Amino acid sequence: MILFAVIASLTCLFTIAAAASHKRAHQLSNTSWEELVAMIEPVASESITFVALDHLAPSKHQLEIEPPAMWELIGGLEGLQRMKKNASVLFALAVFAERWNFQEGVIVAERMRRDGLALRRAVRSIEWGLMRQLFFKTHLMRLPFHLHEAAASYYLMKQRLLALYETSHAGLYPQLAASL
Repeated sequence: MILFAVIASLTCLFTIAAAASHKRAHQLSNTSWEELVAMIEPVASESITFVALDHLAPSKHQLEIEPPAMWELIGGLEGLQRMKKNASVLFALAVFAERWNFQEGVIVAERMRRDGLALRRAVRSIEWGLMRQLFFKTHLMRLPFHLHEAAASYYLMKQRLLALYETSHAGLYPQLAASL
């Protein structure tokens, strides 16, 4: 009986989360381009790029950035939350670009969707790790890996979106680049 209640509760929670996610996606799809750009929250772009390239383009000194420095460069938990929120907006901007360049827009949007999933997974892992550390006094051994994954995913989303706008709608590119 208890197992049934737990399963029913989890099913309800997942259904509510899916409905909320669908509602947010629907709201973003009905938002104008200017409103979407205005929704982008500021992040430490140069620092995120530095951490992302440390992961994506390794050099001979692969242990150059220590985890506390990575945490600071990304902006801590607040920076991760901003990247996660921005990921949805960046994806919506890619979907918006499908109006001008459908073939490339669909492919770029799918790549960005996958990058966004990797970003959310990395942020969720960091959040769970921080809770485990707080309650169980465990060590965050995987934190640097998740930080690299989050920064790399956000960096790739940003680069893919900028490249799409540069080829699809060069008139909007400068405003988008300035907001990112």
